[in-house]
Amino acid sequence: MHQFTEHHRYYTFRDFAMSALDRKMLALIYQPMIGAFAIGLYELLYQQTAEDRIGYSPLSPQRKLFLGLGMDMNERGRQELIDQCSRLEAVGLLQCARLGLTDNDDFVYEYEMAKPLMPDEFFSNPHLTMLLRDKVGKYAVISLREAFYAKEADELAGAQDLQRESLTMPFYELFRLNAYAVDQELDQALAEVAPVRAVTPKPQMETAGIQYAEIITRFPRNSVNRKYVERLRGDEEQLAQLNYAAYKYNLSVVDLCRLLDEDDIFNSRGELMYDELQLRANQMYRQGRKRTEERERVIGRVAAADTAAAVDQGSEETPDEVGVLEEFYMDVPMALQGRCDIHQYNMLMRNEPHTRFIARFFPGAVPEWLIRVFEVIDLNYKLSGPVINVLIHYVLGVNDAQRVTKTYIDAVASNMLMKRVDTYEKAIGYVKEQMKLEQERGSRRESGYAGAGDSRKRTGGRATGQSAARGSRRKMDVVQEMPKGPEMSPEELAELYRLAQSFDGK
Repeated sequence: MHQFTEHHRYYTFRDFAMSALDRKMLALIYQPMIGAFAIGLYELLYQQTAEDRIGYSPLSPQRKLFLGLGMDMNERGRQELIDQCSRLEAVGLLQCARLGLTDNDDFVYEYEMAKPLMPDEFFSNPHLTMLLRDKVGKYAVISLREAFYAKEADELAGAQDLQRESLTMPFYELFRLNAYAVDQELDQALAEVAPVRAVTPKPQMETAGIQYAEIITRFPRNSVNRKYVERLRGDEEQLAQLNYAAYKYNLSVVDLCRLLDEDDIFNSRGELMYDELQLRANQMYRQGRKRTEERERVIGRVAAADTAAAVDQGSEETPDEVGVLEEFYMDVPMALQGRCDIHQYNMLMRNEPHTRFIARFFPGAVPEWLIRVFEVIDLNYKLSGPVINVLIHYVLGVNDAQRVTKTYIDAVASNMLMKRVDTYEKAIGYVKEQMKLEQERGSRRESGYAGAGDSRKRTGGRATGQSAARGSRRKMDVVQEMPKGPEMSPEELAELYRLAQSFDGK
């Protein structure tokens, strides 16, 4: 409040003049939404510049506004003026800014006025239409909208379906300009005397909402980059880039000022090096995230120690055990076989804290790096205790030493998070699905290896036959005498003759 008094100076800016339609919009549409006092303030600010001109008003103390509105020049009056300005800002009729003067450490307030919306633009804005409905009612909104339109004749109701022929004369068919006679003096003079600001498109990307005044008031006065930061006041594009970087990497105004004060953020011409700014903002974001995660883990350790102490003292009751259905049973790993049966193991996996459950897989102390990995999963990833136990069963209960790596455990936990595995039952289903996929991949590999072995056998057989054929040219193999079997009886010999005659057809 000490920086917004009747002694501080102000000026207004507008680049439009109000028509009868604009005044009707103010009286019938905006006034029911924000009140007559705010509309009176708008009219007073509008009159600071002559009716037949656009641009800036002279610098004047804000005492002129207090007296023009009949307000007391005290803290209550200042708060009332701020509230009315906020109403105008909320509906898009006013934009306020505070300019810091470096010479005398003073502030100048800027009131930039905006033209009332046309009826089509206003009623196509859902927020403003809903606010007007809440103030005057649904049927009044319909009546007000009809009051701003003159209806067309009944004969032209379907004019869009009729054949339309344009009769408008284009500019260059009627006028001829001397394009070779460029008057540079005229262009320069028009640019110098133009009081209207250059219209810049509003940035469409997300923004942190940090204004230039917030940056310059927190920026060190003796900094080498101070002169470059002061140039940002009129550069909307670079301010939009700064706001986007602050929004992207969750930077505060202090963090942004710290980045702008570093070396090599501006080049020799005073231009912002946006890529370098993004790189350093990313580093600050990662460092801040790392500190936040470490702080969460420390707080989690302290809370766990307090809980354990309270349980040891008997001040808290032991939580009730949750039963496990047989359809969600998992086999006992090889490391725990003989120490517990399948029912006991699944009850432990469902109800025991992960710090105690993981200790059962090791004869001595649990490796420190493994404790840290599951601490991150517990305190930073926010996986529930039973889900972490199922994860421990999956990565430690399978006889595959290659799985016990930090990268693999983190990848499995991340995959669980992506698949929204947040209950014990979902975790069991996830593990069974993964084990089934691994079995299918293993069977496909084994079948592939067997097929390769058969092909090698077939190739070897052909090679052996070819070698034997080449050897037969050199030496004939001797046919060994076959051993004689038992002699056939006359009945069997007669039966064979009969079969041979039937085959021969005689």
